[in-house]
Amino acid sequence: MKRRFLATLILLATLPSALAAAGAPKPFERGSWQKLLHAHAGHPTLVHFWGVTCGPCKVELPQLGRFMKDHPGIDVVTISADLVPNLPEATRSMLDSAGLASAENWIFGDGFAERLRFEIDPAWQGDIPRTMLIARDGIITTIEGSAEIADLNKWSDTQAAATR
Repeated sequence: MKRRFLATLILLATLPSALAAAGAPKPFERGSWQKLLHAHAGHPTLVHFWGVTCGPCKVELPQLGRFMKDHPGIDVVTISADLVPNLPEATRSMLDSAGLASAENWIFGDGFAERLRFEIDPAWQGDIPRTMLIARDGIITTIEGSAEIADLNKWSDTQAAATR
């Protein structure tokens, strides 16, 4: 009886941290890009690179939250590629506020950001925001800077039309 009670107390004590970790962005490390591409293969996916310290990103994130809500057939993935390390709480807070908490969220987890960017796109110098639209057929369209919602809607419409 005492063991069961003790086990229950331990479980209850660790539950808040386990629940908090469940909503935390996953660490984006070497090999994560290929895993992400494999996991979303054959499904239209919007991948948005942003950062907590990026002014245009703060404006764009809520727009992406609305886009995700309006386009449930599009997988939305965010990757915090901020050069300022160790901002997981600020990252999660911004995603929550933008309506992106239920998206697939990642945060650069490797101090060598250049290596991660090179793995994604060898020509990428690290500018954010950056959006990559991955079509069902795997063709990637890259938008440097802020993405226009009208362009995202048009792309989404073409992806929906491809299934008809």
